[in-house]
Amino acid sequence: MNDLLLNIDAGAINWARAQFALTAIYHWLFVPLTLGLAVIMGICETKYYRTQDVFWKDTAKFWQKLFGVNFAMGVATGIILEFEFGTNWSNYSWFVGDIFGAPLAIEGILAFFMESTFVAVMYFGWNKVSKGFHLASTWLTGLGATISAWWILVANAWMQHPVGCEFNPDTMRNEMVDFFAVAFSPFAVGKFCHTVISAWIIGAVFVVAVCSWYLMKKREIRLAKESIKIAAIVGLIASLGAAFTGHVSGQQVAEYQPMKMAAIEGLYDGGTEQGLAIVPGIEVPYALSVMATNAPKGYVPGINDILNGYTSPDGRREPSIDEKIERGKQAITALVAYRKAKSDGANEIVINQQLSIIKSNIQYMGYGYVKDKHDVVPPVLINFWAFRVMVGMGCLFILFFGVLTIISFRDYDISGLPAWHYWVAIALVPLAYIASESGWLVAEFGRQPWTIQDMLPTWVAVSDVSGNAVALTFCIFLFLFTLMLAVEINILLKQIQKGPEREN
Repeated sequence: MNDLLLNIDAGAINWARAQFALTAIYHWLFVPLTLGLAVIMGICETKYYRTQDVFWKDTAKFWQKLFGVNFAMGVATGIILEFEFGTNWSNYSWFVGDIFGAPLAIEGILAFFMESTFVAVMYFGWNKVSKGFHLASTWLTGLGATISAWWILVANAWMQHPVGCEFNPDTMRNEMVDFFAVAFSPFAVGKFCHTVISAWIIGAVFVVAVCSWYLMKKREIRLAKESIKIAAIVGLIASLGAAFTGHVSGQQVAEYQPMKMAAIEGLYDGGTEQGLAIVPGIEVPYALSVMATNAPKGYVPGINDILNGYTSPDGRREPSIDEKIERGKQAITALVAYRKAKSDGANEIVINQQLSIIKSNIQYMGYGYVKDKHDVVPPVLINFWAFRVMVGMGCLFILFFGVLTIISFRDYDISGLPAWHYWVAIALVPLAYIASESGWLVAEFGRQPWTIQDMLPTWVAVSDVSGNAVALTFCIFLFLFTLMLAVEINILLKQIQKGPEREN
């Protein structure tokens, strides 16, 4: 792996990261709306199944139509995202391919097959299959999309907190030893719950925005009112759920990724009884300790503590980054010596000595490729402000959906409000997306420079390709993804303008 570093174009690293970030950001513009609309359209069709009121059938078909447009775009960008692991991150794919590839393979074989099967019944099975089977197909389409998200998030969670694997010095690869540890790790469960629930917020905000436009235009009044009621409940539950799961995720980050937590807070010198800054200079006392440890006097290490090493109040000692770098180099040196000893036919004593050094230092091997300890500090400003945008928008949505729920279920005519009320609701759509993307910025920037936390830095994971080649494909993808987004927005706006199709 040392030799790989000598042949990699330095520009390829930055361009590969930029291209993957570009694809992921565009992909996530489509995915949360898919997951959110799946819940809304499922509830609408359930009401049709229970009431036999054709209005609910027309409403369900309307939201399904918008779901379908968005679903197609999400599939296209998602496929490209997976291909990039092989083209731009081949060293990563080779090093952990059987671990990382397993959840992605399951997602492709099981979840996507499930989605594609039932989505056909959902769109073309009206009046051709029983109402119960069609309702099941609608919910199973949404469930398939959610299961798909599960396996993708399992893969991402493993990169954040690698478990269920062992390094094999003979193959020089990390190999899976416990599938269930990978598939159901607490980090994966927490990430899945927080991500999917936050996607429901985007779906609810989108529905409210569309309905607000109808109310402003004095058309589709019943559809708007009834859909807002559903979206208000879904949005309120999701907003509260996102706050709770976010707290759980925060504790997991504090335990397994303390450098990310320190960067989120801009905390350089940690300690007990740590406050959480709302903005620089204004903080909530004890809040960071509570968020990280569930205790007002809990200890939270800062960036300098992690760099220089520290001992927590419970007596646990964390080595400095310099110590980790040294032990990582020992692991790499021993690995080279081990492989040479085996190829030379050395005796078992020499081989086992090197193997013992590898095993005792393997958890720090990734640090052996770090040249300066400050390289392991993620971008503080990006993490600090992205986190506050996410949390601030989350609080806004709790307030918004709480008020909307009260208004919607009382004898209050929301169809006669001044126009600015509707424009406020419409303006929340981009804010919801900004909040969602900010969450991903925290998740991914926060673990830099690691492709796999503490195991594989980005400059070791990248493919041996030309930076100019990756830059060219970056520009092509930027153009194509922007075009796809423009096309989707155009189609959605036309379908919204057209409105629901009435069944005679």
